[in-house]
Amino acid sequence: RMLVIEDCKNTRAVTLFLRGSNQMIVQEAKRSIWDAMCVIRNLVRDNRIAYGGGSNEIACAIAVNDQADKIPTIEQYAMRAFADALESVPMALAENSGLHPFSTLADVKSRQIKENNPRLGIDCMDKGTSDMKEQHVIETLIGKKQ
Repeated sequence: RMLVIEDCKNTRAVTLFLRGSNQMIVQEAKRSIWDAMCVIRNLVRDNRIAYGGGSNEIACAIAVNDQADKIPTIEQYAMRAFADALESVPMALAENSGLHPFSTLADVKSRQIKENNPRLGIDCMDKGTSDMKEQHVIETLIGKKQ
């Protein structure tokens, strides 16, 4: 059921009525709406986007590892650790989607290198393609900068 109030004088104001079977459901819905409003706020501030699904993190990890190969000193280990930390995002996506995290990440990472396609990410929705552009999976660029 929905309650819709129309023809208000102040059309810039919006009120949401949340109902749920218990307080926990209402609080979770409230957090979800807050997150959605923050995404909209970020897009208003800066409308640039990046492809999601962990594709950016995988591409950055590949680039950092490539640069670490060129450094002969002990600093290469810090760079490799940073690349490993970047890979935790796509690993978490794969695990939370019920996929095997290590094999899924290794597959997407090797495909990114082989196909030279930085848009390849974790296919969480099992749509048959890892290309985040085809799946329309996007994130705000300002969210990546934070």
